[in-house]
Amino acid sequence: MTDTPTGTGTAPPAPVVDIHTHAMPLPLLRALEREGRADLSGAADHVLTLDPALCGLPAGAPVPLPPEQYAMDRRLALLDASGVDHHVVAAPPFLFASQAADDALALELARRSNDALAEFAAGSGGRLHGLATVPVGHPGAAAELTRALDELGLVGATMGTFGAGRELDDPVNEDLWSVLAARRCFTLLHPSRVSERDRLADYHLVQLLGYPLETALAVSRLIFGGVLERHELTLCLAHGGGCAHAVGARLDLGWHRKPVARVVGSEPTEFLRRLLYDTAVFDVRTIARLVEDVTARNVLLGTDTPFDLMDDRPLETVRRIGLDAADEAAILGGNAAALLPGLGLGTGPARAAGGRSLPSPSHSIQSKG
Repeated sequence: MTDTPTGTGTAPPAPVVDIHTHAMPLPLLRALEREGRADLSGAADHVLTLDPALCGLPAGAPVPLPPEQYAMDRRLALLDASGVDHHVVAAPPFLFASQAADDALALELARRSNDALAEFAAGSGGRLHGLATVPVGHPGAAAELTRALDELGLVGATMGTFGAGRELDDPVNEDLWSVLAARRCFTLLHPSRVSERDRLADYHLVQLLGYPLETALAVSRLIFGGVLERHELTLCLAHGGGCAHAVGARLDLGWHRKPVARVVGSEPTEFLRRLLYDTAVFDVRTIARLVEDVTARNVLLGTDTPFDLMDDRPLETVRRIGLDAADEAAILGGNAAALLPGLGLGTGPARAAGGRSLPSPSHSIQSKG
């Protein structure tokens, strides 16, 4: 299925891997419906509603539910149509319970979501690979991560940008960062709330504008809170990092001129260059600038499939950048194969964010048996 990348280099083609996709398995949704926490009566119209404690949306707000979220035949057909070989799938932020204060609720939802996603991916013939939902802000998040990786065989993690009323740099998350760093666990950071919902209520601005702003806010706290200085994380920012790179120079200026912001040992943009980014920004020029800023080794194919705000021609998007064959192949799948050894694609050594060497699969997350 994978086409030979264009360009002038000689790197061999690798399977195409999309690291930013979502799924909501029906067994989980039906169980939530039986408990009065979901309503699937609008499924024929491709929407559902969820308990506000789970999704963080107002009561009755529609959540998109395209069939590709749960119907395996439709999902595999979508992969084939897009030219992608593998989807790395994560629960969407509507199932993160990011604004729930109830530790037991958030942890139980994460456990059930991870169980359902592992079962869903297992039925894909090796083409879907799940990321564990990690309930940031809640004690027990690190333990659930370990269970999901070791017992369920999920290949990495996903997390929201906020949890239980706590920011990502809150001390409650320190154990989680330690485990993620020790295991070199690929982690997709996905916006899961917005700070000014009332001002963003119209025109779909929560997703269109609020989410990119939220990612920049969360990453700024990871930088100034010292998390990225203390821990060497394999952290990938959804939507190309949102607004983070656009404000990087301003963060640097504050670091130089404001003593209250001079709390870490390097400029903020130095930390931004160590992170990973997906290509779900929907503009070739913006992706090209991102590659220029952080190099192709820190950029991975991501589409936000199967929501309506997705890149439905991902290979074309990457190939229009005009990279050489080696960089193109790295973005399309080589980086993912190296960063997520649990995929079992084994394309050989690569370099992770910040230029560090990646571990061999035997020392990292193991694939599902």
